[in-house]
Amino acid sequence: MVSIKTIAEECGVSIATVSKALNGHSDVGAATKKHVLDTAKRLGYTPNAQARALKTNKTFNIGILLNDKAGSGLTHPFFSAILDSFRVGCANKGYDITLINLVTSQVGTSRMSCYEHCMYRNLDGILLACVDFYSKDTKEIFDSEIPVVSIDFRRDKCYSVSSDNAGGIRSLVEYIYSCGHEKIAYIYGDSSQVTTTRLNSYLDTMKSLGLQVQPDYLRQGRHVDSELTEKYMTEMMELYDPPTCVIVPDDIAAIGAMNAVRKAGKSIPDDISIAGYDGISTIQLLQPQLTTYCQDTHEIGRVAANKLISIIKSKSSMGEDNYDTIIRGHLIEGNTVKHI
Repeated sequence: MVSIKTIAEECGVSIATVSKALNGHSDVGAATKKHVLDTAKRLGYTPNAQARALKTNKTFNIGILLNDKAGSGLTHPFFSAILDSFRVGCANKGYDITLINLVTSQVGTSRMSCYEHCMYRNLDGILLACVDFYSKDTKEIFDSEIPVVSIDFRRDKCYSVSSDNAGGIRSLVEYIYSCGHEKIAYIYGDSSQVTTTRLNSYLDTMKSLGLQVQPDYLRQGRHVDSELTEKYMTEMMELYDPPTCVIVPDDIAAIGAMNAVRKAGKSIPDDISIAGYDGISTIQLLQPQLTTYCQDTHEIGRVAANKLISIIKSKSSMGEDNYDTIIRGHLIEGNTVKHI
């Protein structure tokens, strides 16, 4: 294994000079620095991560906490797109990624709490995504000294990056209303901060437009559950006074709504209109093209990476103005909402 001493002997300079050149110090001449770097590359020198951590008190390793208990996380297009963007953002700044599973956090045969696991890995920071934000493990992470950024969850004096959930639902309802619909139903997702924000936005927007919210037009479904959405969609079409448009929890759930309409021998959007949420590219390939709100997953991941690394580097609070960052998306009009 090539060491700093080997490079120093090859270049005819001191070990201190090689160390400064490799670490980008300004008190080494440009020619000497280039010679050292070229020699290190030619000899195949790779810095030792453990040695760097001892010297800088940083491992340049960031943890991503996931909870795959519900079968989402990396399997969900929304979160996988965010995490990929986050990974690229971290890699561009020289950071590696370690995945920590909240359900089975262990090293070898030893079961650890998530906090213990993160300390064992000596992580510089943590991204909380697709987790139970109210669990004991998650609370322990929030309350620890480790820099943390959460996705789509706001907590007092904690840093977060969220999609504009209120604005997204408002955009959908206003667009549907502009198409002539007044009987707008909403099958919302399972209980979470995101669902509460979206539901409140739906109710507020309906009220601001002077539209009545009928109790039969509201159902609590589950995210990415097309079967349950299909069931509720079928029930809504069988109402004495059915809605003319139904907003569903997400684009995957929209598949269930579409199936329900087709099984009933009806057509979309001529007989009933449907709107999704997320803007998943593969779902946009279906016909008719789904009307939906597209969340900017790339920007959410990029901003989360920049924010977390800034907190790590600053070693202190970034100030209250930087706690919550909201990322706007955009409406995809599609062809599943009829103009009436």
